[in-house]
Amino acid sequence: MSEQDTLGDALPREMARVRDEVMPAYIAIGPPGQFALHMMRMDLVTAAVAIADGDIAKMIICYNSLKGYST
Repeated sequence: MSEQDTLGDALPREMARVRDEVMPAYIAIGPPGQFALHMMRMDLVTAAVAIADGDIAKMIICYNSLKGYST
């Protein structure tokens, strides 16, 4: 998140990165990637609920969690 970004901008962008870039790599490796995929899906759902609820604290937690995923 840059100085100009808001959490409302950065979190959806991070959700898209995980969904569109990271998850396909874990899907491609098959069964060994299933646990990580489950965790990513849970974080994405939690982030969507936090956004819908306007829960800033949970949004920050989700943002930081999603930032931890990489290929």
